[in-house]
Amino acid sequence: MVQNIVIAGGKVSFDYILTTPACPLKGVMEQEATAALKKIPGVTEVAIKMTASVKTDPRLANVMPAGVRNIIAVGSGKGGVGKSTVACNLAVSLALDGARVGLMDADIYGPNQPQMLGIKDYEPRPGPDNKLAPPEAHGVRLMSMGFLMDPDAPVIWRGPMLHGAITQFLKDVKWGELDYLVVDLPPGTGDVQLTLCQSVPLMGAVIVTTPQSIALSDVRKAVSMFKKLNVPLLGIIENMSEFICPHCRKPSEIFSHGGAKTLAAKYGIDVLGSIPLDPAVCDTGENGRPICAAHPDSAPAKAFRDVARKVAAKVSIQAAQSKPLEIVLTSKK
Repeated sequence: MVQNIVIAGGKVSFDYILTTPACPLKGVMEQEATAALKKIPGVTEVAIKMTASVKTDPRLANVMPAGVRNIIAVGSGKGGVGKSTVACNLAVSLALDGARVGLMDADIYGPNQPQMLGIKDYEPRPGPDNKLAPPEAHGVRLMSMGFLMDPDAPVIWRGPMLHGAITQFLKDVKWGELDYLVVDLPPGTGDVQLTLCQSVPLMGAVIVTTPQSIALSDVRKAVSMFKKLNVPLLGIIENMSEFICPHCRKPSEIFSHGGAKTLAAKYGIDVLGSIPLDPAVCDTGENGRPICAAHPDSAPAKAFRDVARKVAAKVSIQAAQSKPLEIVLTSKK
């Protein structure tokens, strides 16, 4: 992780290369390295350049266009838990930390990401190679069915058509160099989820829930689905954990408490964080400026940034353990 060391008199400088620009311990590691060097006799100045090189999931070779390093799914077994809001702010948070990020809106029936990122009027046109170039907003490249259809027209598709759309979004979009491709899944455990999990290797899935038990009962199905499809679970995000009054700014619990912790304990996965329910999150999403970009010092934005760094750390660990897909050829005797 330490490269390009230069010693000039009492000054020591080098590059400190992390596995993700969103490393949650970046500041701590820089401070500890500086303190350790200053204990050495003769060292009077330390200059550290904190940088990152995100490891590529080796299983993506020959499966995805070159340049996409890791794919993260954001899902939930239930609608209305704020999954799309979480996916959007997760992507924006990673981009704010310096990562190259794409967001694939796989919620074919209700594509909301164009509005949330403020680019709903974009009209994609295929290039000479018949591939689409995704627009970019807030440092995130986006592809969504919302760009391709009348916003008032219903999507009445069967499984094969859904399969085709997801496959094209994955492989016929010019994603370019991406450290992370975040996929916003629709609610439930249907055709879109199966297509994604069976078409490309996922570095992991993030589960979104709200605290009440009626939401958790559906979310358990999503957890079980990812486990059956051998997709690693990066953790659970508890959205709308408490309500923040816009006038006095005091928090109030409006749902039952501790549901995410109970679910995490049952399945042996981590709670990545809790996102408070704040009217500003809704307002900024509707106006095309995610809370992390519009109000970076707000409680929800800080919670999203913290969660995103934990997700990035989990992905780094998974990437270190991941091995290339092996193709086994058998012959009939």
